[in-house]
Amino acid sequence: MSYSTPRSDGPPLLPIGQPLPGNAEPIERADAARNRALLLDAAQQLVREHGVAGLTMDAVAKRAGVGKGTVFRRFGNRTGLMLALLDHSEQKFQAAFMFGPAPLGPDASPVERLIAFGRTRLLDIEVEGDLHRAAEEKGRFGGGPYGLHKAHVVLLLRAAGVTGELPLIADTLLSTLSAALVIHQIAILGYTRAQIGDNWEWLVRRAVSPATQVE
Repeated sequence: MSYSTPRSDGPPLLPIGQPLPGNAEPIERADAARNRALLLDAAQQLVREHGVAGLTMDAVAKRAGVGKGTVFRRFGNRTGLMLALLDHSEQKFQAAFMFGPAPLGPDASPVERLIAFGRTRLLDIEVEGDLHRAAEEKGRFGGGPYGLHKAHVVLLLRAAGVTGELPLIADTLLSTLSAALVIHQIAILGYTRAQIGDNWEWLVRRAVSPATQVE
């Protein structure tokens, strides 16, 4: 598999699934797009502060400083809001690892970027885990975003000098970032996000170690 990080004027970022209520139309007024982004940023802040249970139409309206009717008109209902938020979060993550600052973005070594990729993803899963797990259960785990994540990891592994079946290595690494697994590790097994992140870093460094390479 080959993959090159697109320029900022390259292909659009990949959404989680099919167009959803609250997603931007192909052509959308700039002010409408900004207002949608502000509402979703407010929703993301609420989830990070209070969990998914704190995500209500009333709470988003209050945080964004708009009327509740505006939120309902934009997203239809709470389910539409949650799905739009998941796409919003995913596209922010994609923008960060493709175009953002180091260590996640391009101006860092491949190993540093791989480590930052996992640690950043774990933060999203910890605070929005139920949304990510629901997406996986609906089969979106194998869709466009996962394909982009995998291509990105393959690219970084190759740049780090890793040999062997890189797509399989990427799948193995990414499996440890499954939302269902991470939620189980945190909620049931009692691990912290930092511990899981340290394990991700250990796996990455093992994958790029000369001792692990296949000639």
